[in-house]
Amino acid sequence: MTGDKGVALTRRRLLGGGAALGGIAVATRVLNPGQAAPASAQPAGAAASAVAAGPRSAFHRAGATHPARTVRAAAKEVYPESWSLNPFPLSAVTLGQSVFTRAQQQALILNRAYSVDALLAVYRRNAGIDTKGARPPGGWEEYGPNPDAQRWGPAEYTRGQNTAGAGGLLRGHYGGHFLSGLSMAYASTGEAALADKVNAFVAGLEECRAALAAQTHNGAPRYSHPGFLSAYGEWQFSALEAFAPYGEIWAPYYTLHKIVAGLLDAHAYVGNEQALKLAEGIGHWVHSRLAKTTAEQRQKMWASYIAGECGGMNDVLVQLYWRSNDAKKQEFLDAANLFTYDAFVDACAAGEDTLNGRHANQYIPTFVGYIKLYNQTGEQRLIDGVRNMFDMVVPGRTYAHGGTGEGELWGPAGAVAGDIGPRNAESCAAYNMLKVARYLFMNEQDTKYMDYYERTVLNHILGGRRNRESTTGPENCYMFPVNPGTRKEYGNGNIGTCCGGTALESHVKYQDTIYLRAKDASALFVNLYIASTLTWEEMGLVLTQASSYPESDTSTLTIDQAPQGALTINVRVPAWVTGGAEIAINGVPTGTANTPGSYVPLTHDWKKGDTITVRVPLALRTEPTPDRADIQALVYGPTVLTAVDPSTKYLKVSLFARQGLDGSISRGVTQEPNNVFVIDGRVFEPAYNGKDVQYHMYFERSEPTVVFAGRSAGVANPKRTQGGSLLDEVWAKAPFADRNAFIEAVRSVSQSFVDSGLLSARDRQKVLLAAGRAPIDS
Repeated sequence: MTGDKGVALTRRRLLGGGAALGGIAVATRVLNPGQAAPASAQPAGAAASAVAAGPRSAFHRAGATHPARTVRAAAKEVYPESWSLNPFPLSAVTLGQSVFTRAQQQALILNRAYSVDALLAVYRRNAGIDTKGARPPGGWEEYGPNPDAQRWGPAEYTRGQNTAGAGGLLRGHYGGHFLSGLSMAYASTGEAALADKVNAFVAGLEECRAALAAQTHNGAPRYSHPGFLSAYGEWQFSALEAFAPYGEIWAPYYTLHKIVAGLLDAHAYVGNEQALKLAEGIGHWVHSRLAKTTAEQRQKMWASYIAGECGGMNDVLVQLYWRSNDAKKQEFLDAANLFTYDAFVDACAAGEDTLNGRHANQYIPTFVGYIKLYNQTGEQRLIDGVRNMFDMVVPGRTYAHGGTGEGELWGPAGAVAGDIGPRNAESCAAYNMLKVARYLFMNEQDTKYMDYYERTVLNHILGGRRNRESTTGPENCYMFPVNPGTRKEYGNGNIGTCCGGTALESHVKYQDTIYLRAKDASALFVNLYIASTLTWEEMGLVLTQASSYPESDTSTLTIDQAPQGALTINVRVPAWVTGGAEIAINGVPTGTANTPGSYVPLTHDWKKGDTITVRVPLALRTEPTPDRADIQALVYGPTVLTAVDPSTKYLKVSLFARQGLDGSISRGVTQEPNNVFVIDGRVFEPAYNGKDVQYHMYFERSEPTVVFAGRSAGVANPKRTQGGSLLDEVWAKAPFADRNAFIEAVRSVSQSFVDSGLLSARDRQKVLLAAGRAPIDS
């Protein structure tokens, strides 16, 4: 969850072995979360974190459900007027069977099993009320070493007073994520028991807020505002205003963001009005604090390493402003503006790259908020800053699976291979970059945002969820590293950590971006090829997408209930496709021109039973890193493939001999079910499969000799001092229309190497002979 690489203070050093960092063992319980543990209970390590939900477990079954129409009627989702596209309610889209299904079902098991009392434990103890024998989840969501003293109000605390360290000082964040996850899970399934949990959770938080508001110190209210709600005292906020460092405090506004987000989600998806009232109270309290600070003071706060990490406070406060009917709701928008870190957003707006050394996930969530502030205020520097920040991260600081950062920090611009280390790609950063991409796309339909979204949600988010059922934890990795022979940081499933928290949401909302709708209801955007059913109630449209993508290349959209009047359905052609997609309506090719990285509009008076078939050709290809052309990833369509191998050195892989006229890697390649490929006996598996094994996301490309379709020229592959090799330049011209086009490419490239003195005329003849004899078109 920060600033300069030179800062020696780290979570690991401050928290030691008693808390989870990136899957490090955490003191947690073996018992079901809602049960009190006997005094002799031992902490549960990674092996005990996944409590089996057996084949006949009640947690596998949905139980009583509310009809989807009832769920949608209760929802209170709001969108800004300025968005040209709007999402559908989660309840309007249901997932079919796909590669995403296992993660969604595993997440639902946890939601059904987990105890609300366990989630409320840290709040109740802080408020001084009965915890009902429940123990907190563990990890960072723990009481910490000094919870009773840490109820201090601002008047009770002086700088340096907390000497117990940061342990436990993020408590409450995980509960906020869980409240969001439960709310989303209800919207996705309609399960009545999940709605009951949301309502019980919110009622428990109101009980805690009221208890905090009733506390006094020296005859005066202990806390500065009756809306205050946290799982520790208000002192962390006043200490931040006095520039307390991480270690004395943790990140109080980061935690608060998760609480407010959970409350807003409970209101949005379950229709809980009490949740909105609680969020409004927090919003007024935040304004009352920050309005008294100076601009200079706030800038120093938001620049502070971890302590000033504020999550998406600006995001939720703008949402609160949109959602609220409170007479003083302007305070929410004013407070959102007070979280702007001017130095950073202004640099991004000006195109000045200052990301190097910054903590990625300390700042990415604020850019989600800047988009919404722009939507409300029209302040141009904010949207300019967000666009430019995205471009500074993607692709120049983005790994093959969509992750970013090493050791949670951004590296230099354009450094991907050069920034590969043992702890790449924090899951939270990917979670928040997806939000940035999604909201940018809603503002302006640049397909690069959806290309990033597809890559990251499939490989990083889905792949980060361990393929294991658990009733106690999210089973998500903290880091999804990319160094040779690495493993994902699963530990105990990241109970209580930031990445465990975001996972509570990610795996119950896969459907939220499959489809988007034009604000004026004139068009539907099909963004992701995931088996699903869309019910667009206002238009009378019911559409089913049948697809096993990305394990097959064809998706079929069927109109089960026709819309009223003509509708444009825009289908996406990913940027990585070679030559475009094949699109047909009722089996007849549309003949519509389409190019990679575009949407194809299909305007039609749709009838029940009409079909749209989209074939997106899948092929193996490599993707080099921007700073080292020889460090590459193997990709199949949108799927990143990882080599299963325990070696901790880069694997050396040769592939040019396997390429066909279309440039794809196919010769001597065995494709097995579930997107598993075998090349020279080496197994490549999809990054999304959730396995916990040693793997290589990148390999070192090694092409020592000139070979075409298995035919060797017996000549070393010459390489330019600045640039690629002969084979690099030949295959850069692919795809080839036919064999003659291939031979002409070999002829022209080899001649240029002769002209440069890098290839002898005799060896060129050997190269041409090998190309002529190669079975390249077979």
